[in-house]
Amino acid sequence: MQARPAPGPILFLDSGIGGLSVLAAVRRALPHAPLVYCADSAGFPYGTRTEAEIATRVPALLGRLVERVHPSIIVIACNTASTIALPHVRAALDLPVVGTVPAIKPAAERSKTRVIGVLGTRATVRQPYVDDLSARFAADCTVLRHGSAELVEAAEAKLRGKTPDPAIFRAAIEGLAHQPGGDRIDVIVLACTHFPLVAEELAEAARALLPGRPVSFVDGAEGIARRTAHLLSGLHWPAPAPPGRAIFTGGTESVAPYRPALKAFGIETVESL
Repeated sequence: MQARPAPGPILFLDSGIGGLSVLAAVRRALPHAPLVYCADSAGFPYGTRTEAEIATRVPALLGRLVERVHPSIIVIACNTASTIALPHVRAALDLPVVGTVPAIKPAAERSKTRVIGVLGTRATVRQPYVDDLSARFAADCTVLRHGSAELVEAAEAKLRGKTPDPAIFRAAIEGLAHQPGGDRIDVIVLACTHFPLVAEELAEAARALLPGRPVSFVDGAEGIARRTAHLLSGLHWPAPAPPGRAIFTGGTESVAPYRPALKAFGIETVESL
C-alpha cells in the first residue's frame, strides 16, 4: 500500500508579528503540526486600514497562500482581520478557517466589578461584532473600549529587541481608566494579538494607574488553540515537527531584527511572497 501523504501545515495570518502569540498556543496544543506564519508586512498595520480594504485584501492574500503552502487549516491570527474579513474568507476558500475574536465572554465570567475594558486596534473596537459579543456575553457589564495603534508598534519594536516607551502603555490604560466607570475595571480584554506580547508592560501600567485594584488580562489564544485542535482531531503528523516557516509579503530585507524572536517561536526559515 502507498503511504498516505502527511496532512498540510497550519497557516497563520496577521499583518505583523502579533499572531505569534496565537501560534505559540497552537504549538502547545498540537506540538507535531507543521506551522507556516504569514506576516502581511506589505499591508501592515490592518488596524488603520478601512473595512473595505481589509475585506478585499485578506481573502485575496489567503488564496495565494493556500496555493503556495497547501494548508490543512487557516488561522486568522488577527482580531481586526477576523471581525471584518472572516465571512469573506470562508465564502472564498474550501478550508476550515478559525478566526480571532475579542475574549469578552471569558472576561465577563471573570469580572467581579462588572466593568470590563477592551483594548484593541481602532478598527476592531468600533466593529458591530464587539457590540454583539458584549450584548450576548456581558449584558450586565459596562464594557469600555479603547483603540491604540501605538501598542501594535510597541509590540513590533519589542520583538525587534527594542525597549518601547513606557508612556505608550500608560496611555493605553489611561484610555480605559479615564472613561466613566474606568476606575472599577478589573478585567481587560487584549483584543489584538500583538497585545499579549506586551502584557507585562500593560500590567505594570495598570498597577500604577489603578492602585489597590487587581486587574487581570485575558486574550483568545488558548481558545483558538482548542478550536484548531478540535477541527484537526482526525489528522496526525509525523514527529518531530519540522521547523516553522515565516512568509513576509513586504520582502525579507527588513526581517533581520525579528529573526531572534522568530527563532524563539520555533520559526527557522523566512521567505517572501
